[in-house]
Amino acid sequence: MNPAKPSKPMGTQGTRTASRSTARSTQTATLAEIAREAGVSAPTVSKVLNGRADVAPATRTRVEELLREYGYRRRRAEATRSPLIDLVFHELESAWAMEVIRGVENVARDEGLSVVLSESAGRLTPGRTWADQVAARRPYGVILVLSGLDESGRALLTSRSIPFVVMDPAGDPGDDVPSIGATNWHGGLAATRHLVELGHTRIGAISGPSRMMCSRARVDGYRAALETAGLPVDPALIRPGNFHHDSGYRAGLELLRLPDRPTAVFAGNDLQALGLYEAARELGLRVPQDLSVVGFDDLPVARWVGPPLTTVRQPLTEMAEAAAKLVLELGRAEGASAATRVELATTLVVRSSTGAPAA
Repeated sequence: MNPAKPSKPMGTQGTRTASRSTARSTQTATLAEIAREAGVSAPTVSKVLNGRADVAPATRTRVEELLREYGYRRRRAEATRSPLIDLVFHELESAWAMEVIRGVENVARDEGLSVVLSESAGRLTPGRTWADQVAARRPYGVILVLSGLDESGRALLTSRSIPFVVMDPAGDPGDDVPSIGATNWHGGLAATRHLVELGHTRIGAISGPSRMMCSRARVDGYRAALETAGLPVDPALIRPGNFHHDSGYRAGLELLRLPDRPTAVFAGNDLQALGLYEAARELGLRVPQDLSVVGFDDLPVARWVGPPLTTVRQPLTEMAEAAAKLVLELGRAEGASAATRVELATTLVVRSSTGAPAA
């Protein structure tokens, strides 16, 4: 008789708790106990673990709840893994994403792995269908870009021993979630300080989505630079954006049509800066003679536009490489602490889109 099995039926919460705290000698016994409590067969529990579709939704939910309650983790040595890294974006439609893909591909290629791309259609947490597909693929690891996982998604990947890392997290990922980010606050500070040092006193800002931590940090850096210089923070000069070209154009028109328009704008990212360029041209304003512009990211296009864009370099490729290396390290070291948070430095790159304000 297996001494790890409870001596009475596991029908109460107290018994479940005692059962979870009792060490189990083998994975088979653990699966058998979960199957018995769920009222299903052990092969059915195995199907849920493997992400098979031929399980009734109610049964799947019940088994998943028990797996979470028991803190079940599949043994890495016994879990067959596919030579893949799953890379999921909340949106996959810009040069920004290409820089991230390049970084992950660099690491995957050296490791003999392939990269699977997916998109959560603008949601900051992928849906359950995505999580089930990942569980079925059993990749070496998952990298979530500007996204995160809800509790059920995290439990699902953890129970399959699939490590995950969040890159540039949209919100606070939590102390127990490994993440790779950049010094966004310092970048916003450096961009605005550069404009102040050129002599600008009316400096506008176009933010990104308020739900994203990186966007809020950049605007906070902008505010800090103005306050440090003794300049007022005028709410009329701060306009919301969505990190896309069209929002830079619309917000740019609003700012540049003000009776006392700004002479410089921190655009929040490079795509919004390009939209601001378009708005300035439409209104007959020259960059930088009439308007100085600073972006954020330093995408390749920043060097090619006319005039070349002053921007804050976010090391996207290096961030993606760091995320890929971290998720593989976590996959190789079972039981290693996942409480890893890394921030890579941003740097100001001065080009031709900024200058002193007109006399």
